[in-house]
Amino acid sequence: MKRIAWLSLLPLIAFAGVRQDYARQWPLNLDRDGEGAYRVVLDREVYRSAHLPTLADVDVVNADGSAVPAALFAAEQPLALMPRSADLPWFPLPAGKAGRAQDIAVISERAPDGSVRRVETRLSAGVDAPGAANAWLIDASRIREPLVALELDWPQGELAIDAAYRVEGSDDLRDWRELQPRVQLLDLVRGGQRLRQNRIELDGSARYLRLLPLQETAMPVLSSVRGELRSAAQVQDWRWEVLDGRSVVEKGATYYEYDLGGRFPLERADVAVLGNDANEWTLQSRDTADAPWRTRAGPWVVFSVDAAGRADRSAPQALQGVLRDRYWRLSARAAPGLVPKLRLGYRPEVVVFLAQGKPPYALLAGSARAKRSDAPLAQMLDAMRAQRGGSWRPGSAVLGQPQVSGGEQALAPAPVKRDWKAWLLWAVLIGGAAIVAAFAFSLLRRPNASS
Repeated sequence: MKRIAWLSLLPLIAFAGVRQDYARQWPLNLDRDGEGAYRVVLDREVYRSAHLPTLADVDVVNADGSAVPAALFAAEQPLALMPRSADLPWFPLPAGKAGRAQDIAVISERAPDGSVRRVETRLSAGVDAPGAANAWLIDASRIREPLVALELDWPQGELAIDAAYRVEGSDDLRDWRELQPRVQLLDLVRGGQRLRQNRIELDGSARYLRLLPLQETAMPVLSSVRGELRSAAQVQDWRWEVLDGRSVVEKGATYYEYDLGGRFPLERADVAVLGNDANEWTLQSRDTADAPWRTRAGPWVVFSVDAAGRADRSAPQALQGVLRDRYWRLSARAAPGLVPKLRLGYRPEVVVFLAQGKPPYALLAGSARAKRSDAPLAQMLDAMRAQRGGSWRPGSAVLGQPQVSGGEQALAPAPVKRDWKAWLLWAVLIGGAAIVAAFAFSLLRRPNASS
């Protein structure tokens, strides 16, 4: 019975042993099963746990403790941005010859908020009756933000689709302006693989959109239309680390030093100022405590003025690229009365991983002995976005509560592995050489029989 109990614990022991190479772990909660690929947004605790400046010690494992294919994506990359979208009402319109809308009068019934309830088209005199509807009117009047793209959807059929359209916009359903001179819709199938292009980027926005065919060919039959809004990350949603420093005098100059305590992807810097103040600052950083300081921003003027109930402040300063240094130092032209607070801004990155092996999955961070093997996911995900539409994203995975795994021991360098086979071989060789030398010496000391 005891033997069975020990055998049942073996998977758990192996599972824990793999994770001992990392300081902390986070269980990953998947929003839905069966996505194949997932994206997880890194938070403050992950950055504070990471040890390597490249974030190579952030990895994802499955239930068996095996690392799954994963890659780190910067905040400005498309997969790191979470798009916002909304369903849009659409109405079929008859179209005339390729590249032209029918000479028709559009009679619409609109609600008080401007949204279209019903569309009725009447042909002008002298115009032949149109064929099947192959143009569309899209109602975006309820969207209060500019649209950046449209995503069309239609049922998959056996007929190949390669259709070109022109996109026009209007704010009153009477006067139309061109937003895109030519866009291509594709739906091709060959050898079990499907190539689908159903995303239309917009150069401008309008309350109402009209799609007109540019050629007489097979047209898709729409089933839905979604409008893609500007991502929240594209409007500079920065997160800030506020650091307390200490005053240091070096060669007669006063500096203020800060320990970030993490590997954040820093892009902005600012100095917290209380009340009315103006000063010129220079910011430096280094990765280790014994490395030389390097200037990262400035000198730049930081000011704060409160007057007549209005507060004016200087803008944050851009750093020289994305920096992950741990130690930072400020210097001022005029010595302030108090040690200032340093504000460092960053945008969270995203780890994308494949759901390989059995769930649950976990994210690990903080190691001096283990590294993530970056999988070539960028090319694969680009191909999937081309097939599923530009707004497609992997499923979402949310970080659970952090847990201690290997702790501080995972941050210690791995012990040097000794090659015992090489040492044994050298011992055998040296021992053999000693035996041969002793045998030769005994022969030299033996008296000659002839003498």
